[in-house]
Amino acid sequence: MAEMSENAPTRLPDHGTVEAVLARLPAGADETVLAAALSEAFPGFAFSAASVDDRYWRDTRSVLAPDGTRIAEYRPWMKAELAKDNGDIATVWRRLQDTDLQISEWHGNSVYAFAPTGSGAADYVQISLGRETEWCAGPIANPSRRPWGEEELLDPSWITHEDMSDDKVLAGPLYRLNRAGVSVVHVRTFVARCARVERNKREARRPELERRVWVSSDGTRTPFLDMQPNYFDFTPREVRFFQDWEESSARASRVYEHWALDIRDYEHKGERELAFIPRPLRLPDERLEAGDSSVHMLMDRTEAVDREMGLAFAWFFLMTHGNKVSPEVGETIAQGLREARVRLPDHDAKVLLRWADERYGF
Repeated sequence: MAEMSENAPTRLPDHGTVEAVLARLPAGADETVLAAALSEAFPGFAFSAASVDDRYWRDTRSVLAPDGTRIAEYRPWMKAELAKDNGDIATVWRRLQDTDLQISEWHGNSVYAFAPTGSGAADYVQISLGRETEWCAGPIANPSRRPWGEEELLDPSWITHEDMSDDKVLAGPLYRLNRAGVSVVHVRTFVARCARVERNKREARRPELERRVWVSSDGTRTPFLDMQPNYFDFTPREVRFFQDWEESSARASRVYEHWALDIRDYEHKGERELAFIPRPLRLPDERLEAGDSSVHMLMDRTEAVDREMGLAFAWFFLMTHGNKVSPEVGETIAQGLREARVRLPDHDAKVLLRWADERYGF
């Protein structure tokens, strides 16, 4: 894979401008309209967009008056109502039952927009969004029984998401940026940062590891770094994903035509963590397991997966994701390659055998 430099194009899409573009879009705009608006706002970028079927509900809710007017955000409003009655849940419940107040919440699914910035596998911009609809979800108080704890009142369990219908829609669908800081990402830059953060974390442990030894049952002392000579050369799975793409038959297609990246940037135990989970934009109908199948039968089935997905070597990347292709499939085919019982194109065989020697997955 080409060196993961951090040289991004001179003017990348930025969070503020993307938000301004989204604010101008009419309710109900589809992915085609979204892509066209982003391409117009950022000259030189040709955006496409795709959705992922992953229904979610935001925990941000509103209190609605009978006429649909928004009164307040639900959770702090309910805490104030509890304080009025000194935390007496039964009293609050009975009092609110006598009102016609309602709760609204937001339902959505993930949408991703992409634009190439070069010819490499990671040379593109990804924008992560939600396409969300606000709907009237239910009454302010459980109509059938009182909540038995404060949290049950603050997180209304009596709302049934299956009741959502067109006549209950209050706003949307509207696009909203997800996760401040990683909603607009130049992927090559992000993957380079993943590699650098991992390298720095390992280097910070060098003095400790140089002192660490393994003592065997016979008293033999072996330095830890003699047992793990490649410890400081570790390649994060995020880098390997794109390396394997560029070195395999998949390179004839763009990553973003088949996968979105669920990107995370957070702190854990005082250390920065950078990562992504690749999310297939579509999946094969059936899961492929190794089972008792012969390696030749598995080869036929992986070729069928590739045809179904419209991507050469698609089965390998589905295997690293693990949802629709079992890792045991890769192990079985790798063993068949070593025994010269089956063949793959040389570049695909190299990628698979490297994975079998040092597995990674998401």
